[in-house]
Amino acid sequence: MRVTIVAVGKLKERYLVDGIAEYSKRLRSYCQLNIVEVKDEPFRDGYSEAEQEMVKAKEAERIRKVIPERSYVIALDIPGRMESSEEMAAMIDRLAVEGWSHIVFLIGGALGLHSSLIDSAHMRLSFSPLTFPHQLMRLILLEQLYRWFTIIRGESYHY
Repeated sequence: MRVTIVAVGKLKERYLVDGIAEYSKRLRSYCQLNIVEVKDEPFRDGYSEAEQEMVKAKEAERIRKVIPERSYVIALDIPGRMESSEEMAAMIDRLAVEGWSHIVFLIGGALGLHSSLIDSAHMRLSFSPLTFPHQLMRLILLEQLYRWFTIIRGESYHY
């Protein structure tokens, strides 16, 4: 299975880079992982809603260009569906059986994802009603991907 994470912005914090490198290494035996960073659009506090929408729209254009064709797209979105690790593992396993060989996860920038991306995704997934920094979400997602694959294979990491 191929898994692509499309994320807005570059990672800067060393601890995040190190954690992502560790989980990327662990995931090699489960999937072909690709992390694609798209440029974030500069903005400042005090932007109006319309200006914020323009920022998200520009980032969405960049994201759309790198989403592979015939992929199952999951947008990370706070009001999305919340699933347990076991439920997500079952869903990933089911997608593979149904012929989806490529899953793409979308992580927005500091302002989140544009509504057009959320609306066009196959699934909206929430990790929590809490707000996490978008760069930290990459690490959280990779840890969960590793957990989901170990559940699928019946390995002990999850238990």
